[in-house]
Amino acid sequence: MFSVLRSLFRQMLQDGSDSGTVDTLGIQLAMACLLCEVANADYQEDPREETAKIHLLSHLLDLDEQSATTLLQQAHQKSKASVSLYEFTNQLRALTPNERFQLIEAMWQVAYADGIINPMEEAVIRQVADLIYVEHPEFIRAKLSAQQSSSAS
Repeated sequence: MFSVLRSLFRQMLQDGSDSGTVDTLGIQLAMACLLCEVANADYQEDPREETAKIHLLSHLLDLDEQSATTLLQQAHQKSKASVSLYEFTNQLRALTPNERFQLIEAMWQVAYADGIINPMEEAVIRQVADLIYVEHPEFIRAKLSAQQSSSAS
């Protein structure tokens, strides 16, 4: 499921851009911050959500657990200092529709990790989906896919 995102990030690391290099770390940090935003939306820390974020970052970005944990620590700090989701989503609009879908699905998986979907978690995911141009049917498909994954676990 996450192979497309992994290949995108590998390609960006290799290809760079016209101005030199792509801000891969910035993209990774933005994705990690969005996962933090979902987990923090209900104002409750849950170890299951933390575990889910590390696991999802490892798979989304092809990172080992230690690298994912370090990235997540940075994301917690940046997320706390953030005033808007826009600063994270602005960097992610270049993702393909499938990659954007996978990010929204990962956000749903974090929300489902504690077994309860708080309305604020759903609101954050909906806002991110709008900001990165994920259409409503895809938003619902990602939700249902994550829900099935969480009930299968």
